[in-house]
Amino acid sequence: MSIELKNITYTYSPGTAYEIHALKDINLNIPDGQFIGVIGHTGSGKSTLIQHLNALIQPTSGTILYNGEDVWEEKYDRRSLRSQVGLVFQYPEHQLFESDVLSDVCFGPMNQGMSREEAEEEAKKALLQVGFKEKNFSKSPFELSGGQKKRVAIAGVLAMNPKILILDEPTAGLDPKGRDEILDQIAELHKVRGITIILVSHSMEDVAKYVERLIVVNHGEIAFDDTPRNVFTHYQELEAMGLAAPQITYIMHALKEKGLDVDPDATTVEEAGKDILRALQEAGSPLLKGGRKDD
Repeated sequence: MSIELKNITYTYSPGTAYEIHALKDINLNIPDGQFIGVIGHTGSGKSTLIQHLNALIQPTSGTILYNGEDVWEEKYDRRSLRSQVGLVFQYPEHQLFESDVLSDVCFGPMNQGMSREEAEEEAKKALLQVGFKEKNFSKSPFELSGGQKKRVAIAGVLAMNPKILILDEPTAGLDPKGRDEILDQIAELHKVRGITIILVSHSMEDVAKYVERLIVVNHGEIAFDDTPRNVFTHYQELEAMGLAAPQITYIMHALKEKGLDVDPDATTVEEAGKDILRALQEAGSPLLKGGRKDD
């Protein structure tokens, strides 16, 4: 289910002293099934951009198409759109309100017209898919840890079986273990369900590891739109925007400058590790001598 943005501009407080051009003539095509990352410094326009994707915000000018239909036409069913293009906000408290977890996750499916029994079936499936334990289904959402709240918020959107899932900083405030668990489960959802995932993140390591396409927003414009590997070759330009490349990219550049024949554009620890080992073997490094043959 594709989304297309054509010449999208959005202006806050137009015609006043507080006028801000949050988006400027954005053109973007999001086809089915991609895992996309969106990055940008605070105030870059990335949050405004994703709220256009399910018609939470109406553009000042331009056209947004979902499967070829203009979502801001007078008779367009935007309520249906929002069940197909699900958005999970950065702060899960904004989406949790029922007395227990299961009821909270049932709300969306029941709002779509499902019976309580049908909604519970979808809710339980979604909760288990995000790694939420069944023994906690009856708890109040407000008794949960930050990581559990995020899982419930994601499940609440998943239970409506969206075609596109947008996640705004889903790992903010989590420890490294919780972050990895959430992102691994999101990646598994993408693999199993085949849905489009749009991940907004401040973590360069996360987007380098998980996404296949990376969109960089800067001052309301699309600065880069490419694979993470290609985007992070522009790390100096990213730094000028208040961003950076993954830490491993800087390490690989430093090794290259010291004379080790490594690929400076490696973006993940796994990729870098294999390449460093290869370079050391080719250089006949003494670091590799004396180890077991099966190491």
